Amino acid sequence: MPVLSAGAGLHETLALLTSQLRPDANHKEDMVFLKDVFSEKSLAYLMKIHEKLRQYERQSPTPVLHSASSLVAEELQSGPMSVEEKELLHLLTSPHLRAVLSVHDTVAQKNFDPVLPPLPDDFEDELEEESVKIVRLVKNKEPLGATIRRDEATGAVIVARVMKGGAADRSGLVHVGDELREVNGISVMHKRPDEISQLLSQSQGSITLKIIPAIKEEDKLKESKVYMRALFDYNPLDDKATPCQEAGLPFKPGDILQVVSQDDGTWWQAKKVGDSNLRAGLIPSKQFQERSFRLSRKDRQGSSGEANASEPGEPEFLTYEEVTRYQQRPNERPRLVVLIGSLGARINELKQKVIAENPHRYAVAVPHTTRPKKSHEKEGVEYHFVTKQAFDADAQNNKFIEYGEYKENQYGTSIEAIRSVQAKNKMCLVDALHTLRTGEFKPYVVFVKPRIPESRRRRSAATSPAGGEHGRITEEELQEMRQSAQQIEQQYGHLVDRVLIKEDSASACAELRGILERLEREAFWVPISWIRT
Repeated sequence: MPVLSAGAGLHETLALLTSQLRPDANHKEDMVFLKDVFSEKSLAYLMKIHEKLRQYERQSPTPVLHSASSLVAEELQSGPMSVEEKELLHLLTSPHLRAVLSVHDTVAQKNFDPVLPPLPDDFEDELEEESVKIVRLVKNKEPLGATIRRDEATGAVIVARVMKGGAADRSGLVHVGDELREVNGISVMHKRPDEISQLLSQSQGSITLKIIPAIKEEDKLKESKVYMRALFDYNPLDDKATPCQEAGLPFKPGDILQVVSQDDGTWWQAKKVGDSNLRAGLIPSKQFQERSFRLSRKDRQGSSGEANASEPGEPEFLTYEEVTRYQQRPNERPRLVVLIGSLGARINELKQKVIAENPHRYAVAVPHTTRPKKSHEKEGVEYHFVTKQAFDADAQNNKFIEYGEYKENQYGTSIEAIRSVQAKNKMCLVDALHTLRTGEFKPYVVFVKPRIPESRRRRSAATSPAGGEHGRITEEELQEMRQSAQQIEQQYGHLVDRVLIKEDSASACAELRGILERLEREAFWVPISWIRT
């Protein structure tokens, strides 16, 4: 195999690696894929650009001129000019190029290295005290990323927590349990915690802390891989119990939170998945929030004398649900898709359109009924026809996900009917969620609701937003649709994976089809209990 010289560039290394790739019988597709990737011209160009930039960086370049804009006036306008010089002067004095030269001069004349304040006069004396530590941090307008508390026994100001990803955490110099003595030379021994917090937040550019380290400094915690789906609304500015409102992390039901620290049993540190903010925020722990909900319910019952019962089958208090990323593997049965819809959503019509477009991939479970079979019907196609005694027995044995009576005949959808669809490697679409939220079915819940105008100045007839082709509806009917959507959101909102706003049947069908296709090839958040079972 050829050997690279010591000065070989990255793009040369890449070229040599590409030439050595030899497909074999076991990994032929992988090797061909790698060779195609490494052979891309755009990748080679990027490698060359990278090398040039690194080479230029190693030279530690400095500006040739600190006032390029003055060169135009001094050199070109100093005497008679030729035609070419006049043209050059015209170009250099155009607004765009003058702006570029001005920016160049601004950057060239500034020193962007952080400037730390001078050491304190008594620094040498402080070093004689082995326990004292001087910490200097360079920060921008972001918070320091640490909270403090007053030790009740000693009166000392103690670092209560260090927010993951904040300036203090990134420095690695400030730890939980450290005693804070001074901020920028100002003693904090007799200041209130809120005064100290204000002093810290007002410090810009650089900040010097005099700290007595904790007796045993905590090791820097590894970032947690615990993810939680929020099941309730939280705004730290409305929470009087939070130790620091500015450090709180607001979230809404359905948000995915990465809990990076659970050291404090009352206040966890978390980041919102998808948020670009590196600093973690405080959120109430599961136990603390459940206790808060419990106390809030007691207060309401005490004032009204009425109990507020939770929904059957739901946890008493909805706080967080631990989740993980899951992607359907080729050998697994398709996930169940649950469509729940508010008044006017017409989800049955939506299901039938999607299935009619691709009956080989999507289907509904064949329901059971006690009514007599009609002449054109076939067993197991339109319905499973059973006796009333058999239907009642299945209902008592919890074999139906939902059932009811219509014109003295009973109808219901069984769990086995759903399994039968999945056994054919088809995605089953249902409109009932009860008893199906398990690791076996891994349901993906889509909430379909029509677009409804917020208000109407006059009670006139309106074109239905539920499809446009279904006639006209009144303001009273619109209000019923709003109330229906609100009720579903209150009851099932924490379980919804996707909200589909229905403008019309065609666009809603196309959007649902896109959701189903992505569900088969992309990873989604699911309760971790579904994977562990």
